[in-house]
Amino acid sequence: MIEQQLIDRLRRTFELHGFAPLQTRAVEPLEQLLRKGETSKEVYVLRRLQAAADEPEPDSSALGLHFDLTVPFARYVLEHAGKLQFPFRRYQIQPVWRGERPQEGRYREFWQADIDVVDRDTLPFHYEVELPLVIADALAGLPLPPIRMHVNNRKLAQGFYQGIGLSDPEQVLRAVDKLDKIGPAGVARELSAIGATDAQIKACLALAEINSPDASFVDAVRALKVRDPLLEEGLSELAAVVEAAAEHAPGLLVADLRIARGLDYYTGTVYETVMRGHESIGSICSGGRYDNLASAGNDRFPGVGLSIGISRILGRLFGQQALTISRSVPTCVLVALPDEASRPACMRIATALRRRGIATEVSPSAAKYGKQIRYAERRGIPYVWFPGAGDGRDQVKDIRSGEQVDAEADHWTPLPEDLTPMVSAAE
Repeated sequence: MIEQQLIDRLRRTFELHGFAPLQTRAVEPLEQLLRKGETSKEVYVLRRLQAAADEPEPDSSALGLHFDLTVPFARYVLEHAGKLQFPFRRYQIQPVWRGERPQEGRYREFWQADIDVVDRDTLPFHYEVELPLVIADALAGLPLPPIRMHVNNRKLAQGFYQGIGLSDPEQVLRAVDKLDKIGPAGVARELSAIGATDAQIKACLALAEINSPDASFVDAVRALKVRDPLLEEGLSELAAVVEAAAEHAPGLLVADLRIARGLDYYTGTVYETVMRGHESIGSICSGGRYDNLASAGNDRFPGVGLSIGISRILGRLFGQQALTISRSVPTCVLVALPDEASRPACMRIATALRRRGIATEVSPSAAKYGKQIRYAERRGIPYVWFPGAGDGRDQVKDIRSGEQVDAEADHWTPLPEDLTPMVSAAE
C-alpha cells in the first residue's frame, strides 16, 4: 500500500505537468536493447523452454526483457512517429529486469518511473532545466528523506577532455564515472592505460573535484585554463540548469563535475540523485539528454529523461522500517451485521458509502457485536457502522475513541485523515 501511494503520487504529479501515460511491452528485440551501450551483461534473453524437436535451434539472443524504460520508449517513438504530436511528453511506471547480483538497492526485478520529452529533429534546451523540477515536485509531500540531485553536462566534460588533448573522450568518461568506486588512484591508472599523460590525468581529476550549489563552478573550471568551444557550451547549459533550480527548488541541485553517467548515448545534461543520509545505495533518480538513441535514417528524435528507482527507494526505507502506514487495509468503515437476514440492507448501506468515496465492507458474519468490533480493530478499520442501533436510526462508532453518533449513509463523512490510509515517516 505504501508503494502504491508513492506510485499514485508520481502519476498525479506527472500528469499535472502534462506527461501522458504509456506502457510498453516487457520483451524487446535484443538488437534494440543493446543500442544503449555497454549493457549486454545485464540483459535477460528470452526463448521457449519446450521448443518442438523438429524446430531449428532458436536464436536465444533475438529477444530480451527490457532492463530500463528508455530504450523501449525510443522504439515506440520510432514506430509511432507519424501519429505523435511533438514535443511528446510521456511517463511510464513499470517493472524492469536486470541480471544483477541481488543486494540492497539492486534487484533482478524492480519498478521504475520514467519521464521523457522528445521532439523531432531538435529539442530545446529548456527541457533539461524543466525535468529536475518535475522530479522535485513529484517527490515533495511524500515522507521521504530529502534528495539532492547532482548534475553535470557531457558537452562540458567532452570539451574539457578535447581541450587538454585527449583523443577519446568516451573512454575518459567511463574511467571518471568509476571515481566513487575505485578512487582517484584507480581512475589515474585507467587513464594512464589509455595513454593519458600525468598532466592530463591531473587535469581530469581536478575537473572532477569541482562541486558547487551555484554557478560558481564556471569560474572554477575556467581557472584550469582549458579552452574549447564545446566546453563553453556545456558550461553555459549547466549554469542555466543550476540557476533555474536555485530559483524554483532551492537546495535541489548541485553541479558535480565528477558525474559522468557511463552509458555512451548521453549528449547534454546528466543527472544523478541521492537521498540524503542514504548515499550508500547510490542514485535513486538518474538520466540525461540524448540526441541519437531514437533515430532511423534521416529521422531523429532527441530527448531528455529521468528515471526514479521506486524499488531502490522503498527497499532501503522498508529495510530500515522508516515508513509506516496508518492502517493495513483501505477499508474505512465496517458495516456490522445484526443477523444474516439483514445482509441485503447492510449491503445497501455499504453501497451508499462507497458512492461517496468511503471504502466500506460488510462484516463477514453475524457474530456478536463485540467480536465484529475486534475484527475491525485487528484490521485497523477505524469505524464500525451499526444499522438501526439508535431507536431505529443508524449509528457509527469510532472504535479508537469510543464515540458513537447517529449517522446517515448519504451524509456522514469520516475525519479527513481517516478517509484513506496515511503514509508517514516512522518516529
